[in-house]
This record gives sequence, structure tokens and C-alpha cells, in this order.
Amino acid sequence: MSDRIAIISTRLLVKGWGSLSSVTLDYRHKDGTVQRLEREVYDHGNAAALLLHDPARDTVLLVRQFRLPPLLNGDHPDLLEVCAGLLDGEAPALAANREAIEETGHEPVNLVHVCDVYASPGSLSEKTSLFVGQYNATTRRGAGGGLAHEGEEIEVVELTLADALAMIEDGRILDAKTIILLQHAALQRAARQTP
Repeated sequence: MSDRIAIISTRLLVKGWGSLSSVTLDYRHKDGTVQRLEREVYDHGNAAALLLHDPARDTVLLVRQFRLPPLLNGDHPDLLEVCAGLLDGEAPALAANREAIEETGHEPVNLVHVCDVYASPGSLSEKTSLFVGQYNATTRRGAGGGLAHEGEEIEVVELTLADALAMIEDGRILDAKTIILLQHAALQRAARQTP
């Protein structure tokens, strides 16, 4: 791994949709001392996420769906998010495109990679590739709403970019990937408007 880190052991704790492992490692500090640490890591693969934006109307398409962890944490379980999903062996751009069609019914055009992020690198191995794509009346390919066999019941929500940004401020949008992509879209819009 590195001259600072030596993995001593990895023990699988739970294997289900993802896997939870306990990793024991020796970590060498800058002063040369070595400390034995134990960390739990949850892995279910990498993902892709996509913000659909209509620049002509300055609107965005988001999806609202049930999420168990927020409910267990005392928050409302129906989160407003960009469309996203696991890579399932695909390249990130292909997965983002597939998820957009499944969840919103729109096939994005002018897909642009924004960045890759770890949302919670202290315990999750998931790296998410973030994209922005455009949609309009001509990009509709289906009804959207997700895949019933995956237990998805997705509501497609169209908002102005300004309304979506206000929802970050007042706490109605809590999802990290969505916040990053909406703020990216706002920065890009501001850059286009600057003389």
C-alpha cells in the first residue's frame, strides 16, 4: 500500500448487497511511531451520478425516492437527489446515462464529467463519478420512475436551478452528490454570465 501503511488482516463481517469488513493495519506516523488501528469498511462498488440541466429554461430534473439511512437517522426518508446508481461493470459515463433513462426517462446529451468524489471516505469505499448532462423535450425516451424489480418507486421532480439551490440552503436537499452538482451548475452559469 505505502511505506506508511501495512495491512495486517482483513476480516469479512457481513456479506449481503455489499460487504462490511474489519481491517487491521499498522499506521506509521510522521514521527516514526507505528500505531495499530482497526477500521470497518463498507463496500458495494463504485457509482455514477448525473445532474440533468436544461440551460434554455435553467431547470433541473431531480428524483425523489425512499432512503432508509436518513429515516434511521431521524430525517425524512424521501430524499431529493440527482439520478445515480452503481456502475454494474460499466464505464461511469455509460452507467450515468443508463440511470438517467431508468430514473427520469430522459437520455442526456452533451454529457460532461465534473469530478470523482468519495462522499464518506472514513468508512465507505464507494467512489462516485459526477456528470452533468442536458435534457429538453426531445430527450425523453420513456416514463422513468426506476425499476420495479429493484424496489424503486421514483418521482421525477423538475425545478428551476434557483429553486434547487434554495432547497440546499433550507435543508430540503441533503444529498452530497446532488449538492456538489447543483453548485457546479450554478458556478458554470455564473461563469457564462460574467463578461
